[in-house]
Amino acid sequence: ATGVTEHGRREILGLDVGDSEDEVFWRAFLIGLKKRGLGGVQLVISDQHAGLVAALTRVFQGSSHQRCRVHFIRNVLAHVPKAETEMVAAVFRTIFAQPDLASMAKQWDKVRDDLASRYPKTGPLMDGAKAEVLAFAAFPREHWRKIWSTNPLERLNKEIKRRSRVVGIFPNEAAVIRLIGAVLADTHDEWQVDDRRYLSEGSMAKLYPTRDTETVALEKSDR
Repeated sequence: ATGVTEHGRREILGLDVGDSEDEVFWRAFLIGLKKRGLGGVQLVISDQHAGLVAALTRVFQGSSHQRCRVHFIRNVLAHVPKAETEMVAAVFRTIFAQPDLASMAKQWDKVRDDLASRYPKTGPLMDGAKAEVLAFAAFPREHWRKIWSTNPLERLNKEIKRRSRVVGIFPNEAAVIRLIGAVLADTHDEWQVDDRRYLSEGSMAKLYPTRDTETVALEKSDR
């Protein structure tokens, strides 16, 4: 699990190893993060694993859930003839070209009706996913490209796979955590000293409009 602090810095929040992605595993993992101090979560971005979504609903009540738009588009295209997937993908992308949430919601409904008339199975799929796929649009526009999919996490997972593939077979879970933990610790440290914040302070300030700017200035001067 990774996160972005109120100051726009990315952090590694934690990791664990499990035999399955059921709700019991994910709930224990998320509760562990909360016990270690994780709070103020406004948006959780993930794939649509049933166990994970159920755990998020219970552990982070009040937080929005962003369903990865890339994976969702693939789910939609699975119900479209192969020869027409490129066209349908282009039509679907018109939703995300809109300037705000209200416009996206309106375009979503139009695309839903157009697609459902030709590919009936896409209708119910889009009906059930609208709120979660468009959750990102309630946040500052500067954040959209970094929060509307799990792509940033996928890139980190690629590095983990590259490093772990060298070992091949691990003797136990502790060995997995030692290696991957070291990789993630290095990544975490790199993120902390990076000259560029993942999300700018200015854009993050839009999430806290009532915060006293004088207090923020004092906090910055103390660091």
